[in-house]
Amino acid sequence: MNAGIIGIGTYVPETIIDNHYFENYLETTDEWIVSRTGIKERRFADQDMDVSDMAYYAALQAIENAAIKPEDIDLILVATSTGDHHFPSVACQLQHRLKLSKVPAMDQLAACTGFIYSLITAQQFILSGNYRNILVVGADKLSKITNMEDRNTAVLFGDGAGAVIVSQVSDNYGIQAYSWGSDGSGAFHLYDDKASGYLKMNGREVFKFAVRILEEQSQLVMDKAGLHAQDIDMLIPHQANTRIIESARERLGLSASQVSTTLDKYGNTSAASIPLSIAYECQNGKIKNGDQLILTGFGGGLTFGAIALIWGQEEKR
Repeated sequence: MNAGIIGIGTYVPETIIDNHYFENYLETTDEWIVSRTGIKERRFADQDMDVSDMAYYAALQAIENAAIKPEDIDLILVATSTGDHHFPSVACQLQHRLKLSKVPAMDQLAACTGFIYSLITAQQFILSGNYRNILVVGADKLSKITNMEDRNTAVLFGDGAGAVIVSQVSDNYGIQAYSWGSDGSGAFHLYDDKASGYLKMNGREVFKFAVRILEEQSQLVMDKAGLHAQDIDMLIPHQANTRIIESARERLGLSASQVSTTLDKYGNTSAASIPLSIAYECQNGKIKNGDQLILTGFGGGLTFGAIALIWGQEEKR
């Protein structure tokens, strides 16, 4: 028995912000943004839309996609850095909106690595035999903590949510290996500044860390699972910067067709970026049942992690 993903859902706001928006008031250009980051557009949630709203819409879609009922869920985990409140948690708000009486629910904060952290946590609860169906959500509204007057960060981030249902699957599917960790010595290279209320980032240091850690963590789980580059159907990296992703791809010996890149459409959506990418590739026929995936990410903390995962589950006959 393994723990695997049996359903997925997403939500992105309707408002699309392209790079020309920033040309109107910042000293920047579409060409500069694309060449430095790979981002062409991102989604911003309306002021009255909370993270819990986006998480709820993504969760409903994941539940439907998994062909289960809300009452089949027995644990809720939400990865977010931008919850509606310090407390109650987004997970508890989801529990109430899904009408799940007394189901345990908690948020996990590992910034952009949050979805990977929550998937690994869900795996442990499934393998313990104590839980059957766990709702895992990665959701962030980074637009509310981004200084739109700072050209170094304003152009990078977007809002969105992705949700999955983690359940028991056969040994031929699901999570095959994982790695996770943290390095608090780099905490203030990327952090939420209390004084200003905005996120602050040392782009040069984060870039150097990300280039090294994405390749290191991906290779580590590949080694644990006995995989080689040719075995990987798709690498799903955290969507922060195309130069970071491209560097990891080259170091791992993967072709461009083996790597998902969706930040041109969504920007950096933090904990939502990996599930948004998975869903996008599934919708476009790039990920199929039985495909070997590597999920890998890094984020504030600093945190990092990777998962080797076989997508889907045994088809019912």
